[in-house]
Amino acid sequence: MTEQIIFAAVTVIAFGILAWSFSKIFRIIKLLKKPYSIKNVGERLSRFLKVVIGQNKIMRYPIVGFMHALVFWGFILILFGSAEMLTDGFIGSPFDHDLSNDRIFSVLGIVYNIIIAGGDISAWIILILIIAFLIRRNFMKIKRFTGNEMRHRDHKDASFALLLILLLMVSLIGMNAAYIVNSGTDVFGLFPLSSLITDWIPQSSAHMIELIMWWSHILLIFFFANYLPYSKHFHVFMSAPNVYFSRTEPLTKMNEMESVTGEVKLMLNPDAEVPPIDENTEPERFGLKDVEDGTWKNYIDSLACTQCGRCTSVCPANLTGKLLSPRKVVLDYRRRMEEKIKGLLKEGKTYDDGKSLYPDYTTYEELWACTTCNACAQECPVSIDHPSMILEMRRYIFLEESAAPSLINAMSTNIENNGAPWKYSAADRFNWADKLCFNDKNKTEIKVPLMSEKLNEGKTPEYLLWVGSAGAYDEGGIEITRNFAKILEHAGVNYACLGTEETDSGDNAKRAGNEFLFQMQAMMNIEIMNGYKVKKIVTCDPHDYNTLKNEYSDLDGNYEVIHHTQLIQELIKDGKLKVDPKVFSGKKITFHDPCYLGRGNREYKAPRFTLNQIGSITEMKRNKSRSLCCGAGGTQMFKEAEKGDKEVYELRTEDALETGCNLIATACPMCMTMMKDGLKMKDKEKEIEVMDIAEIVVKSLGI
Repeated sequence: MTEQIIFAAVTVIAFGILAWSFSKIFRIIKLLKKPYSIKNVGERLSRFLKVVIGQNKIMRYPIVGFMHALVFWGFILILFGSAEMLTDGFIGSPFDHDLSNDRIFSVLGIVYNIIIAGGDISAWIILILIIAFLIRRNFMKIKRFTGNEMRHRDHKDASFALLLILLLMVSLIGMNAAYIVNSGTDVFGLFPLSSLITDWIPQSSAHMIELIMWWSHILLIFFFANYLPYSKHFHVFMSAPNVYFSRTEPLTKMNEMESVTGEVKLMLNPDAEVPPIDENTEPERFGLKDVEDGTWKNYIDSLACTQCGRCTSVCPANLTGKLLSPRKVVLDYRRRMEEKIKGLLKEGKTYDDGKSLYPDYTTYEELWACTTCNACAQECPVSIDHPSMILEMRRYIFLEESAAPSLINAMSTNIENNGAPWKYSAADRFNWADKLCFNDKNKTEIKVPLMSEKLNEGKTPEYLLWVGSAGAYDEGGIEITRNFAKILEHAGVNYACLGTEETDSGDNAKRAGNEFLFQMQAMMNIEIMNGYKVKKIVTCDPHDYNTLKNEYSDLDGNYEVIHHTQLIQELIKDGKLKVDPKVFSGKKITFHDPCYLGRGNREYKAPRFTLNQIGSITEMKRNKSRSLCCGAGGTQMFKEAEKGDKEVYELRTEDALETGCNLIATACPMCMTMMKDGLKMKDKEKEIEVMDIAEIVVKSLGI
C-alpha cells in the first residue's frame, strides 16, 4: 500500500501542476476575441485525420517527414502501454513482486498483444530516430533551424526535449527487457525487440531493474508533460487542437471586420439598418497592436509552433534577404504573451506595461515585406495561420496610426477618387474594349456587350466578365482582357461587362489593412451586381477571383466565381475551342502558378490542362502548392520593396530560366508584369516570351 500511496500522490501532484498550467491558458483564451465560427465539423474531422493522424502535411518533405511521422505514430501506440502503467500503479500490480500476473489490459486479447508488441517496436524506432534528430540538430547545419529569432535557449530547449524522449524510450525498453527476465515467461511476441537484450540483465537483478525502470519511465512522463507547456515541444499537446480549429476557408481569404461594416453601411446609406452602438462599451482597437487584441486562435497558433522553420524556409521575402520571418511573427506573439500573461490574468485587458507586440517585437519593415502568398501557412505542419497576424497588424497601422507606406496611401487615395489603384479616370475603365477585332482579313470588330444594354433588351447574360483594375488599366492586363474577350466571342459565350459601372474590387485595400475602403468598394460593387441579378462571374485576375469568391460573400455578395483558365478548360472540353498544337510546336513552355489561384484556391489543373493541349510543360522546381510568389501580392505591386539581397520576381525568374524554357505561361496580370520585369533584369526578354494563357489560346486558335 505504501508504494500505491506514493504513486497516487505523485500522480495527483503531476496532474495538478499540469492542470494549473492549462488553466492559465484557458483564462487567457477567455480574454481574447473569437476568430470565426467553429462549424463544418465533418470537414474539420476529415482534416484532423489527414493532418494529425495521417501526418500528410509533414510528409511534404518525405524523408524527414516520414521520420517524424514514425515518432508520432509510435507515441500513439506507446500511449496504450502508458495508460496500462497508470492503472497498474493505482491497483498495485507493479509492486506485488509477481510481475508475471496478467496485466490490466490483457482482456483485449490479440488486440492487446498487437498494441504492446507495436509499442515495443516503436520504442526502438523512436530511440534510433531521436538519436538521428539530435545529431541533425546539433551537428548538421540545417539552415531553417537558424535565424535571428532563434535564441540559444531555444536550441538548448530543443535538445533537452529530445533527450527526455530518448530517456523515456530507454526506460521503456529496459522495463520491457527486465519484465521478460523477471517473469520467466516466453513473451517474445509481446516484446519482439526488447527480448533481444535480455542476456544483458541478470536474473537476480531483473525485478529491481524493472521497478527502477518502471518508476523512471512514469516519472519521466510526468516531468515531460509538465515541462511541455514551457517548451517549444508544447506542440505535442497543442498541434492536434490547432489543426482542428484552423480555418476551413481558402488560405487567401481574409476575414471581414464586423466593427467596420455598420459604419460603412451608414456612410453609403444613412437610412441603413445597423445594430445599435453601445455607448457604455469602450470601442475595440482596430487591428492587432498587442497580444490582447488578437484572437484565441492566434494564441494557440503561437503555442502550437514547433519552431521547425518550414514557414520561413519558403517565404519569398525571407528567401530574398528581407527581414520578414513568418516563424518570428508567431514566436513574437508567444514571447510577448509570456511577458504579459501575469498582468493580463491579474488586471485583464486593461493591463499595460508600456510595451506592445508591434512595434517592440514585430517591426514595421517585417510587416510590409509580406506578399500574402500564404506559402508559410501551406507548409506549416500544424496549420498555423501566419498571414492573419501580419494583416491584422497592418490593419492597426493603417486604421489606428494612419502610418502605411506613402505609396500605399497614394494607392488608397486613387481607389477612393478613381476606383482604381492608379491615377486614371473612372471614365476610361471601358477603353480596353475599343477597336477590338478578330485577327482575320476583314478585321471583324467585336462589340463587347454591357450589362446595362442586356438589361434594356430584357436579357440576362450567363456570365459577368469582371475586368478588374489591372485588366482595365495595366498595359499587360488590358492585353489579357482583350484576348479573353476574343475567346468568349469565338466560343459563343453569353456574357457582358459592367463597363464604367465597375470599380476596384478593394482587394489591395484589404491587404493593405484599409478595411473601410475595401468594404466601401465591395458594397458598391455588390449593389450594382445584385441589381443586375448576377449569378456567375468570370475574371482573369486571381486576386479579384479570390476576393469576389471568398470575401464578398461576407457582405451578402454571393456569386459563382470562375477564373478564366477554368472557363477555357471547360470550353475546350466541350469542343467550343479547338486549339492547334502546331502553333507552339518546338516551344518549351513552363507555367508560373499564381498564389491566389493555386495555393489560395487549389486550382492547378485548369491552366495545365489547356497548356497540355497546346504543347508540353516543363515544370519549375517550385510548382503548384510549392510555387514561389512573383512578388506582386499583398500590395507589393504598389510600393517599394523592402531592403534585401534581390527582388522576389528576380528569384522567380531564375526558377523559370533553370527549366531552359522559351515561353513562360502565366494566368495573372500582375504575375505577367513581374515575370517580364524579371526577364528584363536578366537581359532575356528577347529570347523568352511571357504570355497569359488567354493569349496562348488566341494564337493557337488563329483569331
